[in-house]
Amino acid sequence: MGDKSMEADGGRRSCDQVRVRVPATSANLGPGFDAFGLALTLYDDLVVTPCGSGVTVEVTGCGEGEVPLDETHLVVRSIRAGLDALGASVPGFTLRCENRIPHGRGLGSSSAAIVGGLAAAYALAGEPVDRERLVVLANEIEGHPDNVAAAAFGGFTIAWTEGTASFEERGRAVRLEPAASTAVVAYVPDNRVLTKEARGLLPSVVPHSDAAANAGKAALLVAALTGRPELLLTATEDRLHQEYREPAMPESLALVHKLRGSGLAAIVSGAGPTVAVLGDQDGKSPGQDLFFRGTPDAPDGWTKYELEIDPVGVQVWSMEAG
Repeated sequence: MGDKSMEADGGRRSCDQVRVRVPATSANLGPGFDAFGLALTLYDDLVVTPCGSGVTVEVTGCGEGEVPLDETHLVVRSIRAGLDALGASVPGFTLRCENRIPHGRGLGSSSAAIVGGLAAAYALAGEPVDRERLVVLANEIEGHPDNVAAAAFGGFTIAWTEGTASFEERGRAVRLEPAASTAVVAYVPDNRVLTKEARGLLPSVVPHSDAAANAGKAALLVAALTGRPELLLTATEDRLHQEYREPAMPESLALVHKLRGSGLAAIVSGAGPTVAVLGDQDGKSPGQDLFFRGTPDAPDGWTKYELEIDPVGVQVWSMEAG
């Protein structure tokens, strides 16, 4: 038996064990509300081993002792959904999750679970991962495609939905290559904010001038992330969602304002409360990176993560059956 990537083979084959690595993501990125996403070098690892029947779940790291350990676990539900979509059946399996992505903080933990589970389903079914279809399936579970697109494709993604009232909307995405020097500092607080709560604070109507301003800054942010880092500060200005969410995360918005006042391109990551700073690395040598060194330490009760951009998105390996 050998350790093989399922994506290298187009044919079905059974497997003894599936391993999946899926990145954290930061979505919105200021003006790119519900559209933009970055994959980050912070990962959850999954190991799925088929067995006779039933499901056994083991979780270490983030979410340990908090998430369900049965069929209601989000990764398990996503594996089941993926197998159904692929017309495959795996009656039972064990699932081991080693989680490093903080839960409920705006770094795409639920999207990582969904994308990781669907990718595992492809491997269990003996199929190479179809990332475009995976985004469609993940959007059906998550309800919006920005985080799942970045987790699936890696790099910098722009996501949208296509459909009409008579045809179910489908999640779509394109991947762009971010500048190689792009980096992110994430400030993660101890407290959580529910996405539903944060979305509930958004108005149903916004001024036309704010919508126009965001459209322009979103377009500018594409240029900034793909090669014009000197534009990041102005390109990350937002008028559609961040300030409206302040009642749910006042400390996060205060930190955003403080960092932006010092010239750093700070934004609320996803639905918050994590604050992310987008920047350009000046060197790859440890201790020589002026961007990381130029960002302040985390406030009390917060954790600082120094991250780069994950280039590949979800990865899957399968141990072949003999």
